[in-house]
Amino acid sequence: MNRKPNPAIAAAALRRRAEVQLREQRKHPRPAAGGPKPAADAQRLLHELQVHHVELEMQNAELQEARDRMEAQLEKYTDLYDFAPVAYFSLDDQGRIMEVNLTGANLLGVERSRLISRRLQQFVVPTSRPDFLRFLEQVFAGARKPACEAVLAKPDGAPFWVNFHGTSALSASSSQPWCRVAVSDLTSLKQAEATQRRAEVLAAANRRLEAEIVRRMAVEDALKQAEQHLTELLEAARHTQDQLRHLSRQILRAQEEERKRISRELHDVIAQTLVGINIHLQALSQKVHIDPQGLRSEIAQTQQLVATAVDIVHQFAVELRPMALDELGLIPALHSFMKELSKRTGLHIHFTTCPPDALKQLSSTRRTVLYRVTQSALVNVEQHAQASQVEVTLRKLRNTVRLEIHDDGKSFEVERVLAAKRYQRLGLLGMRERVEMVGGSFGVESKPGQGTTIRLQIPLGNGGEEELGP
Repeated sequence: MNRKPNPAIAAAALRRRAEVQLREQRKHPRPAAGGPKPAADAQRLLHELQVHHVELEMQNAELQEARDRMEAQLEKYTDLYDFAPVAYFSLDDQGRIMEVNLTGANLLGVERSRLISRRLQQFVVPTSRPDFLRFLEQVFAGARKPACEAVLAKPDGAPFWVNFHGTSALSASSSQPWCRVAVSDLTSLKQAEATQRRAEVLAAANRRLEAEIVRRMAVEDALKQAEQHLTELLEAARHTQDQLRHLSRQILRAQEEERKRISRELHDVIAQTLVGINIHLQALSQKVHIDPQGLRSEIAQTQQLVATAVDIVHQFAVELRPMALDELGLIPALHSFMKELSKRTGLHIHFTTCPPDALKQLSSTRRTVLYRVTQSALVNVEQHAQASQVEVTLRKLRNTVRLEIHDDGKSFEVERVLAAKRYQRLGLLGMRERVEMVGGSFGVESKPGQGTTIRLQIPLGNGGEEELGP
């Protein structure tokens, strides 16, 4: 900081300078206007006046130079103050505007002369006014670097964000407190922040959209796979429906063929036997009084015919529904059937089974399934496999019964046989249908040189089973 010059020292220096200038003037005097030489007093007085005059001229020159410098500095300060990029307000403790630069007037959209003595808080929107008043209190309380953000509104009603920075001051000519407030327009910054927030929101929305697109693509792929799987299921269902339709037709054909066979057997065997019995009885009625000895022979022949008819009827009954299955159980019925088949065909059958008591829980329907599948499998072996050995194994597991039938005959293509639409025998398809109708599983394995193995497994419980034919 520059020190103020001492007045006494400045006056002495000024006097010395004036005397030096006066001596210079005397060395080069101006032409006198004429008249007698002044006296010594007048000469001294004139000297003093001349010195004082020189002092005054020098002081005037210095003052003029200082005024020029001050005017230049004031003009520079005024330009810097008025055209500063930041609005400056001088406010009293009530918020009244004492001074304002042109930037501040332009910021508020009001002429500078009309702003003086108006309260700056009048331009603050009501929602921001409490924050601004607290800011003024902090400024006049001497807080360090007080600042706040607020929304101002121009007379045309257009709101905008500003930032306030203030510092307290004290005037030399007045004891009234006042402060200087710098106001910066934050509109561009707020717009940039809003743009950034919108960009972040858009980016988040874009990420969510991308995630949704990925999710929908995954769902679309899943739907395509489900559609493909559904198509396969429908195709399998159609195939199964065709098989079931074929099975029902084969069942009808088998029933019709069985009826024909039974009708033919009844007509050709039982009927003829009964006719023979009737003829013998008529002959007996005529020989009662003629040949008593021959009567005994005829009665014996008639009894033989009756026994034959009884055996044939019994054989039909066994084929239709073995009585041993209901009276003795599954295992004895299977033993009886295998013994009869082995005796009739010469096929060697080895039967391995669990104790009969282990299968007491089996229902009549499940016993029938096991019997019919075994019967059908062995009949197939007899008719098609050209086998010499058959292994039949019946085991009770924890909650299921497993039946396995293995022969050493020739193999066949299992899938082709199961999928054949014009397969003329019930065979494997009928076995599988019987097993699946009681909740069991059925499988066939046939390999060249190893024969064929049929495996099935059915539950011991009675739930969910359907009534089956004999």
